[in-house]
Amino acid sequence: MGTDTGTGRQRRRGNTRERIQDVALELFAEQGYEKTSLREISERLEVTKAALYYHFKTKEDILNSLFEDRTRPIDELIEWGRRQPQPPSLETRKEVLSRYSEILVEASPLFRFMQENQATVRDLQIGESFKSRMIGLFEILKDPGAAMRDQVRCFSALFTMHGGMFALKDVEGDPEEKREAILKVAVDLITQAHTGAGPASEPGSGSGG
Repeated sequence: MGTDTGTGRQRRRGNTRERIQDVALELFAEQGYEKTSLREISERLEVTKAALYYHFKTKEDILNSLFEDRTRPIDELIEWGRRQPQPPSLETRKEVLSRYSEILVEASPLFRFMQENQATVRDLQIGESFKSRMIGLFEILKDPGAAMRDQVRCFSALFTMHGGMFALKDVEGDPEEKREAILKVAVDLITQAHTGAGPASEPGSGSGG
């Protein structure tokens, strides 16, 4: 009986933690991170500040926990990519983009907050954490010794997925169709980088003789 009770307490604590994260993210999105207080979070949750402090001492603690919990699939994706035969095949790179697309959709409220509060994110711990994750994905997507142009294509593929998701969110159309279109453009960029078309194939690079 004692074990069941302990497990129940752990489950309730876990649920409360997630509720705090969800409500905090709602308020951060509605009125901005800087303008949101712990008091407002506790009021919307209908709990005391003491109950909130039991889980989180500061707003930054809440935001850091949100980021760590909801971007964990990115770490798992990076680990998966690193376990594949090296250098990764084009199919592996496409799979990385496909899985990342799903992660972006699953955690879209958090990524939307980060997109709309870039200055705040840069000043907090999550800014560096997110940057390191992007570099981890980039290292999987690019070929070792890739030309700078192809490295730019790999970075552009990642940011096409971020930018596209937010730029098109208010554009009329089916969300899944938009996601697939964004993914297709990102895959096109990775494919171009993988095939590594030489500089001479580009306009103006070898002409004039």
